[in-house]
Amino acid sequence: MPVVNIVASQSKIQERGNLTFVCQVTGSPTPTVRWQTEELSSKYFIQQEVIWSSTLELVLHLTNVSSHDNLHNLTCEAENQAGPGEDMVQLDIEFPVKIIFLKNAVQHHHWCFPFAVDGNPEPTISWLYNGKELKKSEFMYTQFMPDSGDGSVKHGCLNLNKPTHLNNGNYTLIVQNKLGRDEATAFGDFMINPFDFICMNFLLIEYFSSSFHKQVSHGRDGEPKKVFVAVGLALFACTFLLVMILIINKCGQHPKFGLHIGSSVLSAEDDLAVSLRFLKFGTSPPSSEEDSGLSSFVENPQYFCGIIKEKDMCVQHIKRQDIVLKWELGEGAFGKVYLAECANLSPDSDRMLVAIKTLKDANESTRQDFQREAELLTVLQHQHIVRFYGVCTDGELLAMVFEYMRHGDLNRFLSRAHGPDAHILEESKMAALGQLTLPQMLHIAAQIASGMVYLASLHFVHRDLATRNCLVGEHLVVKIGDFGMSRDIYSTDYYRVGGRTMLPIRWMPPESIMYRKFTTESDIWSFGVVLWEIFTYGKQPWYQLSNTEAIECITQGRELERPRTCPNEVYVLMQGCWQREPQQRMVIKDIHSCLLRLVKNPPVYLDILG
Repeated sequence: MPVVNIVASQSKIQERGNLTFVCQVTGSPTPTVRWQTEELSSKYFIQQEVIWSSTLELVLHLTNVSSHDNLHNLTCEAENQAGPGEDMVQLDIEFPVKIIFLKNAVQHHHWCFPFAVDGNPEPTISWLYNGKELKKSEFMYTQFMPDSGDGSVKHGCLNLNKPTHLNNGNYTLIVQNKLGRDEATAFGDFMINPFDFICMNFLLIEYFSSSFHKQVSHGRDGEPKKVFVAVGLALFACTFLLVMILIINKCGQHPKFGLHIGSSVLSAEDDLAVSLRFLKFGTSPPSSEEDSGLSSFVENPQYFCGIIKEKDMCVQHIKRQDIVLKWELGEGAFGKVYLAECANLSPDSDRMLVAIKTLKDANESTRQDFQREAELLTVLQHQHIVRFYGVCTDGELLAMVFEYMRHGDLNRFLSRAHGPDAHILEESKMAALGQLTLPQMLHIAAQIASGMVYLASLHFVHRDLATRNCLVGEHLVVKIGDFGMSRDIYSTDYYRVGGRTMLPIRWMPPESIMYRKFTTESDIWSFGVVLWEIFTYGKQPWYQLSNTEAIECITQGRELERPRTCPNEVYVLMQGCWQREPQQRMVIKDIHSCLLRLVKNPPVYLDILG
């Protein structure tokens, strides 16, 4: 069998330097040798194989090395008829320290300033409070999080235990190593200074007492009572005004108090919350007055144009003669959806099955919306987003071509095919496959999380993540996206607000229900509900309650109960998604990592009620 040994020119190097690795291999017969270079960010070239005596050498030269390869396992593989062999070496690339982020204080168990830093050698960390050195104590200390699996990046928090108004101010993080230094400042606003109010009251009382004394001393006999009443009313009015100003200012900073002036807060938040309706095609049943066209998505101009330019993509146009319609799958919000065969889409096959979404009643406005939606769909390319192939605009026909997901939407797949009652449903041809296992349910959840990680990286907000809006293909492949044909089937999942807007309130967090605030954090909440749906085989959240009762439960902080077949490790993830404060919810990237770990090592769970 091959014996592999890697010899390195040096163990450490600074960023943008050069490294050489020699892979020495012996074996009989002479093995084939290769370097694994797929994940390298650094530039490289491989020298031709050289045989010295019975030893074969393959040299790898890294040039202008990148810190992205830091702590990367560089592997040399060899194989002959007797079997395989390999050796690996870990890259150790030094680079200046940098602060990835430092956020303003958020409250969890304690108040915390979250931060992430990167650097090699490992940086030293210190803090300033309002420009002066911050002395650490049991009430104020830096805590690092467990290894997050992203190389040399270190995540942590400056924890403050029960801070008061005396701790309000600027907190500066300073990091440094032998190659550089970086700093960033965040603000802590923990409590209103109660003494500001008392001092103001004292000054008002002192002023009016002085005025009153003068009026009594110098006025006529009949005026003291008038002056007393006037002073009392003035003092009351000033005090009331001051209290209201303080409350409004505070509530403006913390929307959780529920005081918003007009719609300025909502409009500002909505500008940040980009509506990702790119594959919904009208799943939320709209009224006749709204969503009548194809403009069911809103792109954020700060990101959308940049993405288009960076990706340098164009919408693919598909010829009408390449499409052969087979039969109708259903009717979406804007037209019919067909199963079809399409030619010239893939070099691997002559024809392939696709789903065709057609547009009816196409006027100039809907044609423009059609083009804009197609451009957006072209940008969104991910293995767990339903693939968009292109458009057909020959003649009067306007159609979008998507990959065909054979098993339909995930909710139907769970409840009618693989739930505990699937065997009693005659229509379920997939029931013969049996009830889903725990590893399979975790695998489904991890795929949806992977798609959401991608959308979050593009700063898109889905707004309606649910199992009904995910599709299932062959080999249990799950992707985000649907064709808008579930409107009648899932109409009870939506609640009409104000006579027009239909909202999936059972999947929405408190801030979305109360303030129509949609962010990546509100998508995290919805993902927790999707997890709950998966482990209940597609049950409707709060199925035992009416819509108004469900709204009351959600806004009052009640949580969905742990499903009977759900391990505690998964329910902890759900609870991490359902934190009332958006900033305290888990990050979708971390949720995805946790699910991948659970897929590899599923928790042992015995359903004793089975």
